[in-house]
Amino acid sequence: MTSIDHGAGSSPAPPTIATIALEAGVSVPTVSKVLNGRPDVSAATRARVEAVLAQRRYQRRRSRTPTGPRLLDLVFHELDSAWAVEIIKGVEQVAGTARVGVVLSELGGAHRPRQEWLDDLLARRPLGVILVLSDVDPAQRRQLESRAIPFVVVDTAGEPPVGIPTVGSQNWNGGLAATRHLLGLGHRRIAVIAGPSDVMCSRARIDGYRTALDEAGVRVDPALVRHGDFFVQGGYDHGLDLLRREDRPTAIFAGSDLQALGVMRAARELGLRVPEDLSVVGYDDLPLTEWIGPPLTTIRQPLREMAGTATRMVLSLARGESPSNQRIDLATELIVRESTAPPGGV
Repeated sequence: MTSIDHGAGSSPAPPTIATIALEAGVSVPTVSKVLNGRPDVSAATRARVEAVLAQRRYQRRRSRTPTGPRLLDLVFHELDSAWAVEIIKGVEQVAGTARVGVVLSELGGAHRPRQEWLDDLLARRPLGVILVLSDVDPAQRRQLESRAIPFVVVDTAGEPPVGIPTVGSQNWNGGLAATRHLLGLGHRRIAVIAGPSDVMCSRARIDGYRTALDEAGVRVDPALVRHGDFFVQGGYDHGLDLLRREDRPTAIFAGSDLQALGVMRAARELGLRVPEDLSVVGYDDLPLTEWIGPPLTTIRQPLREMAGTATRMVLSLARGESPSNQRIDLATELIVRESTAPPGGV
């Protein structure tokens, strides 16, 4: 690998494709192929070029008038839920107005995409990327940055990545409000079925739940704290297990509306009535929650607004603008319906 001396005391000039090619020991067309995600480059050569791109912090100039179709990539860790539909609608509403197309991808439950996905994305050269409950690893981040492809994360799976714009909601406040509502009705044996333990919003909602119990002087029973999967089956399975206990809870806070539906089915199968025998609170306020029987008390998470905010942010970044705020958390709200009531006998 050739090293370029810029001279003592001088500021290094921004690297060009030609200097990258020289240092990597390859041709200029080969560097161009790597930058554009072309598959006809060997893995070893691609790795060598990517290493020089990262070392030199190469960044392609963002075109003022991009050629080809104007696209955004919208990437979900999982796509099979009404929750995802709300996100898609929020993105489409803003992207459609801006006459930008949306490419959907699903990671099959993973929180980071495979390199093959990134190679395809680099070949498309979209205006930007929106990652939902997912993220990229440092090497993939460098690849996106070197191609001047901005990205925004919605509902980060882990800790908010430093320097990456993120959009979420006030999950801790949501967990606090849901549990305070149940405590205010007189419940003391309150279970929680959150989402996966490795997802930050799940942990934040449980932290809010714990804080509310602590405020009321109610001990947290570890047996009543469960981690589901945000889907109906997780709520159903944990609901059955909790409600079969001799000391069953009188209320369950489910970390998603879909899990709340699973809990309500489990209660019906065990001959328990909602809310007479069991109060249930969901999370998200999906459209269907008003139509189930009984209508579901839930925490409204502004999913469409979160998606729209992320879309406006990534389009702004694509225009070369800097966000005034790297982290935006929208407010959550308790929506009281008919699935909660004082515990029986109160």
